Amino acid sequence: MEQFLQVGVISSTHGVRGEVKVFPTTNDPHRFQELREVILQTRTEQRKLEIAGVKYFKQFAILKFKGIDNINDIEKYKGCGLFVTREQAQPLEENEYYIADLIGMEVCTEDGSVFGELKDVMETGANDVYIVRTADNKEVLLPAIRDCILNVDVEANRMTVHLMKGLI
Repeated sequence: MEQFLQVGVISSTHGVRGEVKVFPTTNDPHRFQELREVILQTRTEQRKLEIAGVKYFKQFAILKFKGIDNINDIEKYKGCGLFVTREQAQPLEENEYYIADLIGMEVCTEDGSVFGELKDVMETGANDVYIVRTADNKEVLLPAIRDCILNVDVEANRMTVHLMKGLI
């Protein structure tokens, strides 16, 4: 299981006083108001940033970090991810999972044979769709519905699926 969960990505600067536009990667974009700090992940380091202010503009959260008061201090972090610890993450309902825990999961059919590996999750309006790379290097889209996804075991890193007609 991942120790840190992504809540957003810095898309650009906002103004000249060190604010940034953040594209939320969380189900609840307004959760930034509840957070006191986030972890900035660059290519070479992790850095804790204390949130000093939050505003919203269209689909973005506008964040101001304590101690960063200049556009030049934050501009280099465009494209970097913002993370929280698992303890700071929002609690899950029954049969809900963090996407970070699903990626890389072994996908098996109900008879126990290995079908492939979960590579990504596509979030759609009705239900999520799991993108599975099969052993023969093909991509299969599986709807995240009870008829198709029979069991998800995060601890064992394994998902059991029922391949409905027409999926492959």
